[in-house]
Amino acid sequence: MFEEAQYFAPVAANEDGSVTVELAKSHPGFADPVYRARRNAIAGLAVGYTRGEPIPHAEYSDEEHEVWTLVTRELAVKHQKYAIAEFLDAAEALGLPKDRIPQLEEVSELLKPLTGFRYLPAAGLVPLREFYGVLADSYFHSTQYIRHHSVPFYTPEPDVIHEVIGHGNTLASPRFAALYRLAGQAARRVETAEALEFVSKVFWFTLEFGVMREGRDLKAYGAGILSSYGEIEEFRGMDIRPLDVTVMGTTAYDITKYQDVLFEAASFDHLEDVVGQFWASCDDEMIAKLRTTA
Repeated sequence: MFEEAQYFAPVAANEDGSVTVELAKSHPGFADPVYRARRNAIAGLAVGYTRGEPIPHAEYSDEEHEVWTLVTRELAVKHQKYAIAEFLDAAEALGLPKDRIPQLEEVSELLKPLTGFRYLPAAGLVPLREFYGVLADSYFHSTQYIRHHSVPFYTPEPDVIHEVIGHGNTLASPRFAALYRLAGQAARRVETAEALEFVSKVFWFTLEFGVMREGRDLKAYGAGILSSYGEIEEFRGMDIRPLDVTVMGTTAYDITKYQDVLFEAASFDHLEDVVGQFWASCDDEMIAKLRTTA
């Protein structure tokens, strides 16, 4: 329900060096001064962070740990029914804590021996080229805050549940990690804004909202679906289309609602052959030709 790297609450820098997260009036935490203060403090941890340093420790309340515990428990049940086997195996290998929000540094240390991926803390908006580009170096930009406790199964923006339960578990798979790296290499290779947007749309319809056939069943592998309590129950009823790079790269989508158009890979091999090969070889000229044939 959100555009990775784009759909964040704006973060404003203050003269004293602190930051303010500008929540919309419709945000569940808008009228909660305690939550807003914690959001500001957590966003401030990412300001001035230098890659290679330990990620600063984020303080969470008991209510926020309870949100993680509740959502983790409920999503685990849904994952057994709806997630592909590759995701389930990776989640078991990663072994995220179930009763508390893990620190990003902690998750990085769990990922490191599995696939080499590490997290980078994000205060808010990360430029598109930077967000995707660092994937080539086995880094993933992530928020550290969690959704407001009043609506544990809803978030209007990507929070630590999406970033860690969705993407973190996926990044624990060597096969998925390889695809993330290829997406990052493609983002760095292309030069025009149009080509970068095309690359990002393919990422959106696969690693964010991808579905895959396992036997007779349609399963999910996209982090956006697998981290959403509601969307994971609805994806099988959407407009399911064949995996097609040209169509994915030129299809518009609405970040504010469940995705009603999804693209189905016939298998993991199929995903790697179609999308992996595209990211491995695409350049501005190729994408320009694809856009004209759409």
